[in-house]
Amino acid sequence: DVQLQASGGGLVQAGGSLRLSCAASGFTFDDYAIGWFRQAPGKEREGVSCISSLDNSPYYADSVKGRFAISSDNAKNTMYLEMNSLKPEDTAVYYCAATSYYSDYAGCSGLIYYYGVDYRGKGTLVTVSS
Repeated sequence: DVQLQASGGGLVQAGGSLRLSCAASGFTFDDYAIGWFRQAPGKEREGVSCISSLDNSPYYADSVKGRFAISSDNAKNTMYLEMNSLKPEDTAVYYCAATSYYSDYAGCSGLIYYYGVDYRGKGTLVTVSS
C-alpha cells in the first residue's frame, strides 16, 4: 500500500519554528516530485513548497520564501519542511503529496500549479499563536 504520513505539527508561538516530516511507503521518491500543501479553515488550498530533480531549484510560495526550507532524504524516503519565523497566518493543516515523473503533470509545476497529485497523505495541524 502507498502511504504518505505527515507529522511534526503542533502549537507554536509566533516567531517560533517547527519541522514537519513526511514519510513515504509503497513507493520511492526517486521518480517523484514531492511537496507540501496547506489549507486553513475557510481558505483555499495553497501549494507551499516542492522539490524535484526535474527542476533546478525548489519551489516556495511567496508567502513562505525565506522562512521555510524543504529537503528530502531519499535513503529514508522522508521529506522535511523546516518552518522558521512562523506567523499566525501560517496556521493550517499541512499535508504532503507526490506526483510521478511519468504522469501528465510531472515536476513541481505539475504538482503545485495543476495539483497533479498521484499520492497525498493526511495532514498535520500547525497552529501559530500571536
